[in-house]
Amino acid sequence: MAGGSIPHFQNDAGHPAIDIGVKEFMCTGANPPFDHPHVFLDMGDDNEKVCPYCSTLYRYSPKLKATETQPAGCIYIDQAA
Repeated sequence: MAGGSIPHFQNDAGHPAIDIGVKEFMCTGANPPFDHPHVFLDMGDDNEKVCPYCSTLYRYSPKLKATETQPAGCIYIDQAA
């Protein structure tokens, strides 16, 4: 994702798996104050990656845009203080 921002995803609802449209991303676990360290994850040649903090399974789906998730609503939006 050179030249662009890295999308951040959260799993407040506790989904066992989230489909995303990128292979490089940040996982926040949940929205603050219940988030874990925001960790950069890279799927590389694989199509799946498990977050080492919250165990959310992320699956790459080329049908989705960088800011889309399935189930919907798992994009993390930083709320300014």
